[in-house]
Amino acid sequence: MVVAFDQVAKALVVANLPYGTAVPVLGGALQFLYVRNPGAAFSFAVNMTWVFSVISAAVVVAIILYSRRIRSMWWAIVLGMLLGGALGNLIDRLFREPGFARGHVVDFISTPWMMPAIYNVADSFICISMVLFVLLVIVGVNLDGSRTLSAKRQAQADTAEPLDGGAAFSSADGAVDEPTRASRPDDRDRRGTLGHDAT
Repeated sequence: MVVAFDQVAKALVVANLPYGTAVPVLGGALQFLYVRNPGAAFSFAVNMTWVFSVISAAVVVAIILYSRRIRSMWWAIVLGMLLGGALGNLIDRLFREPGFARGHVVDFISTPWMMPAIYNVADSFICISMVLFVLLVIVGVNLDGSRTLSAKRQAQADTAEPLDGGAAFSSADGAVDEPTRASRPDDRDRRGTLGHDAT
């Protein structure tokens, strides 16, 4: 879905927007400004196109390999957005001018109030996925959907006394009253009827 959204948006931009001319969408808050970026996301490192082609391809392969370990819906969403964003820009670098692995990425979203750089749909999803990535790590959600206990909760779990069905019960003054309980006829009857583990 991310790749489709990104590529359709870029195709519409290339077909309909004048190159290098700002088109106001929401006044000065949001503008469409069609440019071609030979560098990384947000127009960084413009002279290293092939390097970012290799990095994007490595990211795509790594996510595909790790996807077999994902059992968490949230991690699936995060890595899906990251994969889609990386693929969207990688397609541009591989197949757009001036040549294979050196293609310039189509950027068109301009938000001067937030940042001076111009970006695209793929860049947006990459950034959103990174924010969610950090949040998932902070809250301790693992790829398999399990939760990592914080140090405080782990300490509480380590010091908690395990419940034992055969353990003696303590009275208010600390004395063990298991013999008293076991000596009652009704308790013996329950054990005989329900089984030893039922007590």
